[in-house]
Amino acid sequence: MQEADRPATGGTPDAGSTMVAPFEIHRPVQQTEPFVFNSPHSGRIYPEPFVQSSRLDRLSIRRSEDHFVDELFAGVVQLGAPLLAAQFPRAWLDVNREPYELDPRMFDGPLPPFANIGSMRVAGGLGTIPRLVAENMDIYRGRLSVEEGLSRIERVYRPYHASLRRMIAQTHVQFGKAILIDCHSMPASVRVAGGSRRPDIIIGDRYGASAAHDLSRAAVSFLSGLGYHVVRNKPYAGGFITEHYGRPSRGLHALQIEVNRGLYVDEARLEKTSGFDVLKADLTEFAGQMMDHVREGLSEDRLAAE
Repeated sequence: MQEADRPATGGTPDAGSTMVAPFEIHRPVQQTEPFVFNSPHSGRIYPEPFVQSSRLDRLSIRRSEDHFVDELFAGVVQLGAPLLAAQFPRAWLDVNREPYELDPRMFDGPLPPFANIGSMRVAGGLGTIPRLVAENMDIYRGRLSVEEGLSRIERVYRPYHASLRRMIAQTHVQFGKAILIDCHSMPASVRVAGGSRRPDIIIGDRYGASAAHDLSRAAVSFLSGLGYHVVRNKPYAGGFITEHYGRPSRGLHALQIEVNRGLYVDEARLEKTSGFDVLKADLTEFAGQMMDHVREGLSEDRLAAE
């Protein structure tokens, strides 16, 4: 059994102009594992004003979603770990960025001086308020008001991270360590430089900076044992969330997992394929193996030693 927390404030309007919670926390009846799972890009409730302001159709605007990733990892709740899942779409707000990575070309007035307007992600159109979805498609017909952009950050971004921070802190207090698994998907076209074979799954640990090597090695080993082609850190080493929350020396570990969409979704129609159920079962098995690995003798001294 499980229960879901839905924030009472900071909602976003859905297609019917009613307010919906921007994210949900799916909790086990009792948390028994030092893990927190996070799905920041799987939201698929599109505010109607946002859709109307976009030059994209209702299918194209979904191209940057991590399609159904919250469902792929839903089994972790039954295993005793909480899952935080966004309901708002990544194209509307990206919480895997600094809070104010903003592109001044998108707005109708000057941004506050503390905005980071020079990051590589902003230059690529993928800031906190994205300018593009996948395949370099512009989202907006015109410029946004500065007030609208800052409002999304205050109403949704900050509460989202406050909840994630609290979940990690509570886990750390309860178990003496906390392991964040940040869950994502990647296009089927992704290739590793120098190789022709597509990776099924990429594990990112910021090149060892966000998690103990033992955890990264275990993740690669378990997923490989389930039959997947797994690589580490290339081309995805982890984003803001992995970098920001991973502090191995303090017993706070963060791994990013990128799952190839070709395994489970039709990328043209954005619908699940027959591979979805198999992948979901395997990812639940993987999560259980990671939990067993930590439970069965992976001491904090060993986690911090590498």
